[in-house]
Amino acid sequence: MIILIASIAIHEFGHAWVADRLGDRLPRSQGRVTLNPVSHADPIGTLAFPLIGYLVSGGMSAGFGWGKPVQVNPRSFSRRWRMRTAHMMVALAGPAMNVLLGVLLALLLAALVAGDVIGVSGQLAIALRQAVFLNFILFFFNLIPTHPLDGGTVIEGFLPDRVLPKWQQFSVYGPFVLMAVIFIPALAQVFLAPAEWVSSGLLNLLGVGS
Repeated sequence: MIILIASIAIHEFGHAWVADRLGDRLPRSQGRVTLNPVSHADPIGTLAFPLIGYLVSGGMSAGFGWGKPVQVNPRSFSRRWRMRTAHMMVALAGPAMNVLLGVLLALLLAALVAGDVIGVSGQLAIALRQAVFLNFILFFFNLIPTHPLDGGTVIEGFLPDRVLPKWQQFSVYGPFVLMAVIFIPALAQVFLAPAEWVSSGLLNLLGVGS
C-alpha cells in the first residue's frame, strides 16, 4: 500500500510539475506541485481500490490504483510549444516519473546489497523488487493509447491534424477499452509482460534479480 500510494503521488507530481514549468499555474494554485501523497490521493483510486485488492489477495498485493487527475489549462502553456505538444509533454511526465522512481529503487537495492546492508533474498529486497516492478507496470499501463490514460493524450500529440477528429470520435470508447484491459487477464499482458521484462532485465543487470 505504501509503495503504491507513493508511486501514484510521484506520478501525479510529474504531471503538475511539468505543467507548472510550461507556464500553467492551475496545478500550483490547487496545491498539486508537491510530493505530499495527500494532495494527490483519490478516495476511490488511491485508497478504496488498493485496499480491496489487498484484502482480496490476502495481504499479498495492493492490487491497482490511480491518483486524483491533475487539472491543467492548456491555453496557459508557453507559446514556445504547440498546445497539443505541450499537453503531450505533461501527459508523458507522469509515466516518466515512474520510470525514474523504478530505476532509483533498483539502484538503491543494488547499493544496499553491495554494502551487505541487506541480503538479496531478504524481505526488504523482495519489497524493493516489487516496488520496481510496480512502477514499470504504472509506466506501461498509463501509456496504453486510449483515454482517459496518459497514452491517449500522448498519441494525440503525434497525430496529423486531419486524423485527430477521427481519433477523438474513437476516444469516447476509451473507458470500455480500459476496463477490458484491466479485467481480462490475456489483455492485461499488454502492460504486465513488458513491465516484467524491463524490471527483471534491470534488476538482473544490477545483479539483484530474484
